[in-house]
Amino acid sequence: MSARENFPEYSNCNLCPRSCNVDRNIKKGFCQETSSLSIDAALLHHGEEPPISFKNGSGTIFFTGCSLRCPFCQNMQISQKANKKHYYTFNEFIDTMKSLVSNNAENINFVTPDHFLPHIIEGITQLRKSGISIPAVYNSSGYQSIDNLTLASGVMDIYLFDYKFADDEAA
Repeated sequence: MSARENFPEYSNCNLCPRSCNVDRNIKKGFCQETSSLSIDAALLHHGEEPPISFKNGSGTIFFTGCSLRCPFCQNMQISQKANKKHYYTFNEFIDTMKSLVSNNAENINFVTPDHFLPHIIEGITQLRKSGISIPAVYNSSGYQSIDNLTLASGVMDIYLFDYKFADDEAA
């Protein structure tokens, strides 16, 4: 498998509804991330919703950055105020997912995935080409572009939206 480090989708970024059109190869987008894959943590998460964690835990990858930036975010120290960003090459990202699988993760759970979706799609594609067919979870805020969800639909198996609030009258 050859390393894949360049993704054209970052050159005029429209991966989230903000459509900031920033060249993330050069500077940060609204999400506060460049095209360099930044992950806060990758671990077996037993505290996720029971239908996702099952017995062995969800193989959760927490990405830094976010396009929504809720002031009450439960992951603020990761998504908005990350002090220690861990930058991964594409091959390191693949190896991280394979490590979660080898530790019996029930799935690969991508938390705040929107702004790194090109890496994720290619990563899942590579895993499946290597014979690993573990379910992929799109775990997000619910603030996605239709284009992004369309891209994700070819590789994601489960969608988990952390819907925070709504208009009582609309409900």
